Amino acid sequence: MVPRIAGLMAAGVVLCLAADKQPPSGKASNQAVEITAELFNGKDEVRGLLGSDLDGYIVVVEVSIVPKTGTPLAVHLDDFILRSDKDGQRSRPFAPSQIAGRGALVISYGGRGGGVMSEDRGPVWGGSPGTGRPRRLGGDGGAIGNMAGESTASTIESSKAEHEDPLLGTLKDKVLPETETTSPLSGLLYFLMEGKHKNKQLELYYQGPAGKLSMRFRR
Repeated sequence: MVPRIAGLMAAGVVLCLAADKQPPSGKASNQAVEITAELFNGKDEVRGLLGSDLDGYIVVVEVSIVPKTGTPLAVHLDDFILRSDKDGQRSRPFAPSQIAGRGALVISYGGRGGGVMSEDRGPVWGGSPGTGRPRRLGGDGGAIGNMAGESTASTIESSKAEHEDPLLGTLKDKVLPETETTSPLSGLLYFLMEGKHKNKQLELYYQGPAGKLSMRFRR
């Protein structure tokens, strides 16, 4: 009997450890849609999901969307916003090409009055394939977030890379598809968040054709 009890105790420990490794999650629903979200916040979590930690600048959220009306639901990345209680940052999802594309993002931080206070060349990681040069966050331009009440704008610099970053394929394969659907749909959202934020400080907002929902993340 003792070996059996010991075996059961060991199995219980394994189950507890497995539960601890589950990402924090949240869920919200209304009459039109149900959305479940899992949070990957931190270098280790992002690396385990994508094979790259992106130098800790990207918070990843995996969302599962279940339409409930039978009418096609239009899904777009911009339906989602990630907000932090820590400093009021608000970020919309980046497209894969904005993270690992051939363009480069130059980030400028402006005050509440809209004037440019300083220019930061932006987060840098890795090197452009075949060049060994640092590469900044790729993007299409436009506002990308709100950091502690300051406006943030971006412009594009061309990269001379001749080969596509292998990470781009992974990001494209896993990103939430932008489509119309009556069936369950899932994928990843990539958010740029400056600094470290605790899981409990982050809140995901959905503001799309199916209404408005918000989710907090808990284990």
